[in-house]
Amino acid sequence: MSYHGCYKGGMESLPIGDLFDRVARGARDREALVFSDAGVRWTYRDSLAHVQRLAKSLIGLGIERGDHVAVWATNRPEWVSLQLATAKIGAVLVAVDPAFGAHELAYTLEQSDATTLFLVERFRDSNHVALLGECCPELPGARPGHLASRRFPRLKRVALLDDHRAPGVFAWSDVLAASAGITDHMLRRRQESVDPNDTVRLQYTSGTTGFPKGAELTHRSLVNNAYYAGECMRLTARDRVCVPVPFHHCFGSVLGTLATICRGATMVVPAEHFDAERTLAAVAAEHCTALHGLPTMFSAMLAQRRFHEFDLSSLRTGIMTGAPCPLEVMRQVVGRMHAREITVAYGQTEATTVITQTRTEDPIELRVSTVGRALPHVELRIADRESGRQVARGQQGELWCRGYLVMRQYYKMPEVTAATIDRNGWLHTGDLATMDEHGYCRILGPIKDMVRRGGENVYPREVEELLHSHPKVQDAQVFGVPDAALGEDLATWIRLQHGETATIEEIRNFCRERMAPFKVPRYVRFVDEYPTTVTGKVQKFMMRAFMTDELKLRRAR
Repeated sequence: MSYHGCYKGGMESLPIGDLFDRVARGARDREALVFSDAGVRWTYRDSLAHVQRLAKSLIGLGIERGDHVAVWATNRPEWVSLQLATAKIGAVLVAVDPAFGAHELAYTLEQSDATTLFLVERFRDSNHVALLGECCPELPGARPGHLASRRFPRLKRVALLDDHRAPGVFAWSDVLAASAGITDHMLRRRQESVDPNDTVRLQYTSGTTGFPKGAELTHRSLVNNAYYAGECMRLTARDRVCVPVPFHHCFGSVLGTLATICRGATMVVPAEHFDAERTLAAVAAEHCTALHGLPTMFSAMLAQRRFHEFDLSSLRTGIMTGAPCPLEVMRQVVGRMHAREITVAYGQTEATTVITQTRTEDPIELRVSTVGRALPHVELRIADRESGRQVARGQQGELWCRGYLVMRQYYKMPEVTAATIDRNGWLHTGDLATMDEHGYCRILGPIKDMVRRGGENVYPREVEELLHSHPKVQDAQVFGVPDAALGEDLATWIRLQHGETATIEEIRNFCRERMAPFKVPRYVRFVDEYPTTVTGKVQKFMMRAFMTDELKLRRAR
């Protein structure tokens, strides 16, 4: 028997555009979006007007139902408007990481068959227009809206989210001017053609193994995942949700934008990209009741020199996901940040966003040792990897899930899709997990991260949890490296608490006294930071490559 998330009423069957219209017309003068850095403060009435005009503009530009519209941008008001406007007209939003270079951008535009690209002019030190020109040399000589690219034959139009001019590119004012001549009736007819089961989002995986894959997500999966994640937090229209995580990731645009809209609540965006001090300032100034982030983000906020200056007493809840949360960090989030009902979630792109989540009433011990229970209408199985049979409660196996949240497919990758979703609709997550008698799941880590040290299997998560209990350790990442005799050996990168020092032998002795010898890391490195994605997700494959190269390690032949 598999485990079913408890059912709480029926599921929402409205497309995103219709849902937004219903909420916005009911909330009207309640604040919907606050962008602290940009000085933007929109009510639901304002937001609806912006989205309606932009949806007409997209039709005016020639974007058809089913067209793929790429957005290569930071957290700006236009991102949210595009998310909702593309949904209204039946287009598919392709989320592009603003940190992408020319090679990654080119792969995404080509693989996704994007017809339109919206971009910001710059991100940090990168000139996005120049990067686009590197992979699309025809752009400067093209008339805006009439691009003819050999590499991207489907890409016809490029537009800036700024009112700046660039050869071959629409300015934002040009985009909005395209709404002229598009009537309310024309927009309504287009919106009525949208089905809840249509693909609305093409979300690319991180690509740490092989090329990134585009997961097709539907209106139905996004709306219901957002709704039930909000249910776990007990979100209401009175809540103000601070979202410092990036919109190009589902964490920001589903658990942020859509979860907030589902409740008619207010979303507060501190900055275009994560900044610990600005996030604290936004929470205090806007009296936010919820705060989303990765454990590394919460750690960065807690470590801020001016932390004590910000009144965070309004905080109640939020979502922490993306990595295991050390017990001490969770205690400080609950105690010093006042988020006593903070929840922990686990999920992946192929499952929309969230598969399991803790609830507000769960004790702190469950929030650091598990990732909660299945969301409503989600079916879970902890399966033996060889037979596919469900294992006994408490036993290790691969976590599978089934239900509305599972992606339709990987775009243009039928073989890879078939290897990920079986004939019975089960999504094989690739993560090792256990489930207790109450349905709470514990993630041991990706199967691919399991270290095979001689004849023994080592799960990095287990060693990391032990290292987190060391009083001098702020954070630890454990991974395998090649070894000529054992096949693989164990390495760890450790960030120490501020002002602390430690020796390699001190760390290794700490482990020796508490776990089997084969689980003790051979290589210990003290670092100030880890290589991460723009969302803050630690990239162990880069650590592994660095150590392998530096130590000239090799596997046994």
